[in-house]
Amino acid sequence: MTGDPPPDPAERFDEVFDAYFAEIHRYAAKRLGPDAAADVAAQTFLEAFRHRRRYDPIRASVRTWLYGIATKVVGRHQRTETRALRARARLGPGRDAEEHTERVDTRVSAQGLRGELAGAIAALPRGQRDVLLLVALADLSHEEVAAALGISYGTVGSRLNRARTKLRKALGGTNPMLTLEEQHG
Repeated sequence: MTGDPPPDPAERFDEVFDAYFAEIHRYAAKRLGPDAAADVAAQTFLEAFRHRRRYDPIRASVRTWLYGIATKVVGRHQRTETRALRARARLGPGRDAEEHTERVDTRVSAQGLRGELAGAIAALPRGQRDVLLLVALADLSHEEVAAALGISYGTVGSRLNRARTKLRKALGGTNPMLTLEEQHG
């Protein structure tokens, strides 16, 4: 974006779509995989368009508002997401041929989740999983997550902390965001 204020969805929805579709699509792909991403992104923008007059710029930025809608659409796919995560948990660890930055991104994406991490994420309560994945996959701040999900800032922090604690415990105390070299010195 150019530094200009984001477009008003009620007035210039075509600009909102152009500015944010790719980002919402990437988020959906990381949550559910590439097959569902187009459907989730399309559904997100369809719902946003239908409710564009309800958008409140005081409550959240357009980007944050769209992530909130996308997270709700993903939530409707929760059974499929959970089944996919559990199936990936049974697959075991993936290959280590990727670059470090790709490995980190892939570790938390639906296509790259393997083994215990996938199972641990699948086992999280939906609210904790949504907060964790909005932070990890969409790189939203605590304030943006709170606005996107319609929860308080403090709730974001506590859900994120609980999710991280549960993941560490499920993974035997290791941090899934670190490479093997970083974990073992």
